[in-house]
Amino acid sequence: MNKVLFSSQNNDWSTPQAFFDKLNEEFHFTLDACALPENAKCKLYFTPEMDGLSRSWSDHTAFVNPPYGKQIAAWVEKCYHESCKENTKVVLLIPARTDTVYFHRFIYKKAEEIRFIKGRLKFGNAKNSAPFPSMVVIY
Repeated sequence: MNKVLFSSQNNDWSTPQAFFDKLNEEFHFTLDACALPENAKCKLYFTPEMDGLSRSWSDHTAFVNPPYGKQIAAWVEKCYHESCKENTKVVLLIPARTDTVYFHRFIYKKAEEIRFIKGRLKFGNAKNSAPFPSMVVIY
């Protein structure tokens, strides 16, 4: 078993392309708000150095697959607040952790829709599926 998958050594999970493509067909993303240059899914994207948490996503349809470490709560909160802006839609891919404070504070009864993913996603070039379930949160 890959111990890195269960540790905080790896919290950047590159979105599977086919999974993204299906969401993109539905939502037509204009911004990847949390990306690395090598895995950006949109022409317009923010890298860690650009700090998507401090930038406005107004007038965009943003796709967000944030780092899954301790800062995930800040990303979920940012997604919620950005989605409250006019002409802004946010689609968030995160682990399905319904027991967290951020889930109850910024997702449950606030999101337009929550889609729990059947099975486990295989992120990036991983040989194995993720050790956690995932969900798509639509604001």
